[in-house]
Amino acid sequence: MKTIIRILLLSILLQSFQCDENESNVSEITPEQLIEKKQEILDYINSFSCTNTSNCNYIAFGAKPCGGPREFLVFPNTVNQTTLENLVNEYYEMDHQYNIQTGAVSDCMVVSPPNNIDCINGDCTIVD
Repeated sequence: MKTIIRILLLSILLQSFQCDENESNVSEITPEQLIEKKQEILDYINSFSCTNTSNCNYIAFGAKPCGGPREFLVFPNTVNQTTLENLVNEYYEMDHQYNIQTGAVSDCMVVSPPNNIDCINGDCTIVD
């Protein structure tokens, strides 16, 4: 009888350590957080200026649910590349997590990098 009680208690104890399927180590991402993070990145980029077209570059930005970037951001080469990459990677992880938690879908079209970038009035700009 004692053995049966011990087994029953042990099984109850083990069940209490099971993970809930809905639990996650990552907190939920909100659309507002994505907007704020993107604005932080744009503000960082806009705090630098260019002097000519050769001073401009681009970086993949965001995470489409099917894979690949949502868009490309242009920036002057005067930014701290490591800082910008870290900010963009943080946004990518947030966007990717948001896609997973919302079950997002997209058109799966490949977004191409910009063909023409120009420095206009001190800002790197995509020229169509």
